[in-house]
Amino acid sequence: MEKTHRLRWAEMRPSERRDAAVSFIGQVLKWAFVGAMCIFTLYPVIYTVIGSFKTNAELTQGSHFWPEEWHFENYYRAFVEADFAHYTLNSVIVSFAVTLLAAVTCSLAGFILARRDFVGKKLILGLYMSMMFVSLGSVTLYPIYELMRAMKLNKTIFALVVALTGGQATNVFLVMGFTKGIPKELDEAATIDGCSIYGVYAKILLPLSKPILAVVALFSFRNAWNDYITSMIMSIATPKLKTLTVAVVQLKYSVNAAAEWHIMLAGASIAIIPILVVYPFMQRYFEKGIMLGAVKG
Repeated sequence: MEKTHRLRWAEMRPSERRDAAVSFIGQVLKWAFVGAMCIFTLYPVIYTVIGSFKTNAELTQGSHFWPEEWHFENYYRAFVEADFAHYTLNSVIVSFAVTLLAAVTCSLAGFILARRDFVGKKLILGLYMSMMFVSLGSVTLYPIYELMRAMKLNKTIFALVVALTGGQATNVFLVMGFTKGIPKELDEAATIDGCSIYGVYAKILLPLSKPILAVVALFSFRNAWNDYITSMIMSIATPKLKTLTVAVVQLKYSVNAAAEWHIMLAGASIAIIPILVVYPFMQRYFEKGIMLGAVKG
């Protein structure tokens, strides 16, 4: 085999050798980059899971990668002593509520922006576009909190759901781009058959928009589940409304003023599970939706 390769190399012209060498170097660099990205992406997750079975002393001393003894009781302490079961339930309720609300609002906004012309449409599109490139971040949290307090909703989980559902500009543009790819003749045929604008949306466009709505749902669920700063601000008045991410970070210091790293890593490992569970079920719709929504927009 090696002799055959040498003969083929010897028979190549200089230009062919140069092209082959460039192609080989390109392949090496590509796979080296992919390998490096995999390491940088997976190592923190692997370290978190393995570290969740260590003692606090092992983590602070950093002696071994593998635990000397596997401490499964860290998860029991996280659920019972740190009350992670309650905070996990809060995260589940908030994440699913945000996902549902975002899917409904983004699909409605994307449908109207793609199918209807009205006064102020360009202004709205411009505002949405600016929201995609200018991130105000935590600057808007105080006004939102004050608004919720004025409405006497700041001590309810609804306030957190509303705060996390806002800022869906990217998702609206994805839905709008996907909707533009659906033939308008379907709308016209439905209208001739007696469908109102709501009927066209519910009976024609909504069933055809499953791929892009899966993208919106996954993005919204991920953002709501992983959110920290908004959840922390909205739960200041009512600590029982804290989500899992807030509870994990606040375990950094226990009553003894010692960092509970092993419990924190157990909580972080628990927080990873939902995304790993949800994505495989939505992967087929996600890949199709993100490609069509981006290309047709």
